[in-house]
Amino acid sequence: MSQTSFEIQQAAVIGAGTMGRGIVMCLASAGVNVQWVDNNPQMLEQALTTVAQTYAHNVRQGRIDQAEADARMARVSAAADYAAIRNVDLVIEAVYENLELKQKIFRELDGLLKPEALLASNTSALDIDAIAAATRRPAQVLGLHFFSPAHIMKLLEIVRGAQTSPVALEAALTLGKRMGKVSVVSGNCHGFIGNRMLHPYVFEARKMLLEGAYPQQVDAALQSFGFAMGPFRMYDVVGIDLEWRARQLAGKGQDAPEVQVDNRLCEMGRFGQKSGNGYYHYEPGSRQAEHDPEVDALVLRVSEELGFQRRDIGPEEILERCLLALVNEGAKILQEGIASSAHDIDLVYLNGYGFPAEKGGPMAWADQQGLANIHQRLLALETRQGDQWKPARLIDELAAQGKGFADR
Repeated sequence: MSQTSFEIQQAAVIGAGTMGRGIVMCLASAGVNVQWVDNNPQMLEQALTTVAQTYAHNVRQGRIDQAEADARMARVSAAADYAAIRNVDLVIEAVYENLELKQKIFRELDGLLKPEALLASNTSALDIDAIAAATRRPAQVLGLHFFSPAHIMKLLEIVRGAQTSPVALEAALTLGKRMGKVSVVSGNCHGFIGNRMLHPYVFEARKMLLEGAYPQQVDAALQSFGFAMGPFRMYDVVGIDLEWRARQLAGKGQDAPEVQVDNRLCEMGRFGQKSGNGYYHYEPGSRQAEHDPEVDALVLRVSEELGFQRRDIGPEEILERCLLALVNEGAKILQEGIASSAHDIDLVYLNGYGFPAEKGGPMAWADQQGLANIHQRLLALETRQGDQWKPARLIDELAAQGKGFADR
């Protein structure tokens, strides 16, 4: 790809699941023609109907007029197979999280598409370089991690692989702007920026359930801080079964003490909002999370079976552990060059994870506390709770210089 810029006019989306549908709408609404491929024709038919219904709903709400809805729908067409999309400028793959499957798709597409076309994966955590390695065009492979529901959520993580070209990155950023997204470029690591930081945050929340807290308590503390929802309400919305099934597929992680409550809920068919029960109870047709004493009893039972001595955990400790877990991981992401600035990390958390806007994001919040103060608090947690709290090297350095993340 020797040219200096590349414009995306024709795109294709692989996969007609929830993510595929949202991505197709993002593209069509931004004026891009989209060809849609799924190996299940019924599913594709259903997905096209859903998109049409969504646009019709937007018309009823007065967000767009009928002419605009028709124009958007006219940009979307079903494609029979990969051969039918050989002339597009960009393909976004949105199939389920399985590396071998994604590599197979990329290998096939690579053999068919015009040489300058870009290949993007909507993976939320998988290795972009491993996906790119299945092709002969690694310079044109990147991640476009949309957040669900994709046509509503503002955030787009653009993941650059080791060989992604500046031209490919520029084209993706331009497309992000056309779609009205807040685009943040991330380096390639497990979970990128957002999900990598989410991991230790949720780990602490789950650990506190075993040590003495209950889901509603943890959520209440984080919601009073200003989060749109706490971690357990978030899992109910996304579906508790997603990670559970991923652990089963991977054949690892299922025995960790922290996920035993999740495992039990899933074994009981409590997958979250969609099944009417998860960490909370939902009345038919309602999204209102209601406290469920049965879940408290389950939490108590699991923690006792695992030999935990339960104790009272107050909202201060909940906030301290969840927030500092985010900040410490954010600092590691920054020192590794995965994110180019603390501001980028904050954008991810404000636009994709419901961090309170008035606090400015986790890194800005840490700067307001003073990094010397954050450093001390991490050391105190390290003494009480162990190695996982060791402050990131970057926090050591900035605290010693009296600087903040924003000064980098």
